[in-house]
Amino acid sequence: MNAPVLDTRGASRVRPITIAILAMGGEGGGVLTDWIVDLAEHGGYLAQKTSVPGVAQRTGATVYYVELFPKNAARTQAPVLALMPVPGDVDIVLASEFMEAGRAIARGLVTPERTTLITSTHRVFTMQERVAVADDRVDSQALLKSSEESSLRLYAFDMAGIAEMTGSLVTAVMFGVLSASGALPFQRSAFEATIRRGGVGVEPSVRAFKAGYETATAGPAASPGSSLPAAQGEGRIPALLSTISDRLTSLSRPVISAGVDRLTEYQDENYARLYLQRLEPILTIERARDGKPDELLTEVGRSLALAMSFEDTIRVAELKIRRARFDRVREEVKAKHGEIVEIAEYFHPRRQEIVETVPAPIGRWMMRSKWASALLDRATRKGRTVKTSSIPGFLLLSLIASLKPMRPRSLRWIAERARHESWLERVTRIASEDYALAVEIARCLGLVKGYGDTHDRAVKKFEILMDALPELQRRGAAATQLGALRRAAVVDESGDALKRKLAEIMHG
Repeated sequence: MNAPVLDTRGASRVRPITIAILAMGGEGGGVLTDWIVDLAEHGGYLAQKTSVPGVAQRTGATVYYVELFPKNAARTQAPVLALMPVPGDVDIVLASEFMEAGRAIARGLVTPERTTLITSTHRVFTMQERVAVADDRVDSQALLKSSEESSLRLYAFDMAGIAEMTGSLVTAVMFGVLSASGALPFQRSAFEATIRRGGVGVEPSVRAFKAGYETATAGPAASPGSSLPAAQGEGRIPALLSTISDRLTSLSRPVISAGVDRLTEYQDENYARLYLQRLEPILTIERARDGKPDELLTEVGRSLALAMSFEDTIRVAELKIRRARFDRVREEVKAKHGEIVEIAEYFHPRRQEIVETVPAPIGRWMMRSKWASALLDRATRKGRTVKTSSIPGFLLLSLIASLKPMRPRSLRWIAERARHESWLERVTRIASEDYALAVEIARCLGLVKGYGDTHDRAVKKFEILMDALPELQRRGAAATQLGALRRAAVVDESGDALKRKLAEIMHG
């Protein structure tokens, strides 16, 4: 790492070891930086550290930067240490989360000629990923591929999961991986001694350090992609799926399997059976393509399963009183056994949500009746807080959730069914003319999600895309343009980005 380099006059010079650490608030990035500095100073090196806090995403990512220079070389060469990492000149990058590794790559801090990249593959989603109307998560497999191509050496696995199991921070695991990588000229014992000199949380940190070290040196079992989450539903075939399983590929099977499970839980087996019936025309299209990847079936299966499990008042109530939710809340607040946890849920249903929940004839009457509408408006003018941890609150939501058998007779069900069938007919019709466009149309239904005002805005965006479709087909390159519009639709809730993109395409 400290191989001599030639300066502009041809003289031999020793370059410092450069280390960039990208971590979010509360993950111990400062502690890891201090450990590296202490390790270096006890190992005969000069060390300089700096940090630049940021609020670019999530809880605020900070870039810590450390340069190490051997003391013996400082006798003949005055060290000049930089305050910030320079693209193309970083030896080691440690990222506490996978997106942080992506940001380091985008900044040019990771290079295939020089950089050892150590990153946890778990994700803490960015605000853009969280607030997007559709699924706008960054593809972890794409991040992995980029990490492999951009680095000299890569150590990538779920370090956060190991930290949780050992009761420590992810940076303690990263310190163990750093030791195992051999990227620094210090023995493992020196790393452990550094942790013990810190004097705080020593035992959990040592456990995490050892687990990180052992995982990094475990060979093929700890390969970069081994800890990335597998697709949901992989390897499990619901009984309902057995009749068409042989017509599915490894691409579509896990998606449709998960869709069957989801819709059976959401309503019942008959509803999941309807889902499979709706997929039959797409299965026929894919079978005629002679073994090509069934991308259209996969996208239709995913979008349709999500759309058919739409959020209504019944679904919201059901989710709020699940045992898993109470257990998750207790875990989040770290409640001990025997401690009482009070959960207050805020609800503000509009007249529309109530009308859409009851059987269609009653709902239509409520919409026509002036006095019924006025009564509902008055009742829903203000939101209310329901304590689901109390008996009255729990019973109230249980009553609403018990209306599930009535759902197929509701106005919301009728409206959603009409939208799904119209969309599916369009996808099927266009697939024979333009397969790529049909795939994009399939993805567009994923925009329609949420509850209340969020759902209304999502429906409007979806309708804008479907209304623009004929003009896009007339202009050519419809699949590419529709894909650009779909991505613009998830940028903001207001739909302003979609309107700008649509104007750009139509008038460009």
